[in-house]
Amino acid sequence: MKIVIFGATEVGCLLATEFFEDHDITIIDKEENRNEEFSKLDISFVEGSACDLKVLNQADIVNSDIFIACTPLDEANIVACLSAKKIGGIRTICFVSREEYKNTLYFEKNNGLCGDFFIDYITWPEELLTQEIFRIVTVASALDVENFADGRARLLEYKVRPNLPIAGKKVMDCKFTQDTLIVGITRDGELFIPNGDTVLNVDDKLIFMGTSHSLDILAGTFFHEKEYVKSVAIIGGGTVGLMLAKNLESLKIKTKVIETNYTRCECLSEELRHSLVIHGDGTDLKLLDEESIGESDVVISVTNNDEKNLLCSLLVKQLGVKRVISRVSKVLNIPLFEKVGIDVAISPKNSAINEVRNDLAENDVDILATVEQGKGEVLEIIVKQEFDRKKVMELKFPAPSIIGIIQRQNKVIIPKGDTELRFNDVLIIFTKAEHAAVVKEFFRVK
Repeated sequence: MKIVIFGATEVGCLLATEFFEDHDITIIDKEENRNEEFSKLDISFVEGSACDLKVLNQADIVNSDIFIACTPLDEANIVACLSAKKIGGIRTICFVSREEYKNTLYFEKNNGLCGDFFIDYITWPEELLTQEIFRIVTVASALDVENFADGRARLLEYKVRPNLPIAGKKVMDCKFTQDTLIVGITRDGELFIPNGDTVLNVDDKLIFMGTSHSLDILAGTFFHEKEYVKSVAIIGGGTVGLMLAKNLESLKIKTKVIETNYTRCECLSEELRHSLVIHGDGTDLKLLDEESIGESDVVISVTNNDEKNLLCSLLVKQLGVKRVISRVSKVLNIPLFEKVGIDVAISPKNSAINEVRNDLAENDVDILATVEQGKGEVLEIIVKQEFDRKKVMELKFPAPSIIGIIQRQNKVIIPKGDTELRFNDVLIIFTKAEHAAVVKEFFRVK
């Protein structure tokens, strides 16, 4: 597949790094924006702006398959996508940073009046980040949450704390709840697929898949989370903070929002009906103490500054908050946040890249989700006729993988070794990202 990316930004670099091994990548941008990270990749570079038709032709847009615009300028991204669509008729993906642009572009696409002159996929990273944080907040203690089969099945990730009864035990001896599978473990930054003899160590991050009901029981039984999240504090009242507070209000979760800008606080007070808006600085320890932020079940720091988010997160940890979620603008900072004890560090750029990855996936082999900063992937694969009536134990996967869920019409099945596959079953498979290609190939018709 030939992919043209407009924007030598961090997102552009991450996308190029993600796809260059399997696809032909061309980057368009000014020469001064080209950094040494791009020089390490086997890609082409065209100098200029993708808003210029000559530059698009230089990038061979007519013979390309995908055009992605991810510069910091929304207007440039929109114009470039529309130009690429007009010239090449190819699939276009546009990054925007403002809600009104996303809403307008979706309206134009769906009103039926624009013909072929539209943008195929509009991604607003802040919205994706909000959705991801909201999923994590609403499942107590989880590091990651993904929903499948219309919410009837899930992926949950938990960390092994020193006081948990499963610490030091083999997987086979833990007696996890029925209809639950442990599909992956991250240990010292490395992800692997466990087996029954794998011993669970303190600080391991465990990835489970199963029915939503069984995972609720798992959480209450093994991770001491029998109570729902009742109170949340949000540091940063920007776009993400506001959207999060609205979502939390809809669940009647007691919410506090701390924002430094007084005018913004007035806007938040008008938008939020049931949240407490506090004018102040999230790095002010006295303020945090006076407002009883340490008593919150979860604290989320979502300012636009990584250093401030890190400091706020560390301060609320000192106040005794058990669960802290932090926004990280620079993807490379995520390991640092996790190393110093922040429970969940999430980047809007990572969230957006996951969406792009999903969008580029083939129709019959889709990437439903990624975990651990893209190290693990959840694949959705439709069973071909050749695999009809084959038992799970009879499948000889070319790489370590686990079928976590089988969707059969309206039924969700958590498979065992003797479970038979049926033609047109939908398999939800967990594997390492580096093995995804061979797993996909295994299920293709020869």
